[in-house]
Amino acid sequence: MELNLSPVEVRVLGALIEKEFTTPDSYPLSLNALTNACNQKTSREPVMNLSENLVLEAVETLARRGLVAQRAGSGSRVPKYAHRLDHRLREEENFSRAELAVLSILMLRGPQTAGELRIRTNRMHEFGSSHELEQTLKALAEERDAPCLLQLPR
Repeated sequence: MELNLSPVEVRVLGALIEKEFTTPDSYPLSLNALTNACNQKTSREPVMNLSENLVLEAVETLARRGLVAQRAGSGSRVPKYAHRLDHRLREEENFSRAELAVLSILMLRGPQTAGELRIRTNRMHEFGSSHELEQTLKALAEERDAPCLLQLPR
């Protein structure tokens, strides 16, 4: 499945995946929390300063494509948002948790070396070895109808 996403849509999806892994008690996210996650000053490249309206537009576009869903918060009138990559893409592409962790870091930080990915995915998925990470990267680059990542020259 080929996805052409805007930079804001990529940031929204990356932030939703990251927060599901790292702060499951606060997930799904309200629009305010999602905007803050997108605009976070650490662990983001580039740092963005998105308005709630721009984030909401991206959420609505992603929802129409089946990549984000609105969920009612328990006891809350504030709508909350969750990615559907684990449902949508795993059904069609069979993504593992390790692959989603790698994709999230790439969405939030841009190009990374294998060593950087191993360190930066640690809170989401702990790779047992460099070989396991290399196999995950190979699967994302080669074992799909459309590659999910490209290896860049050094």
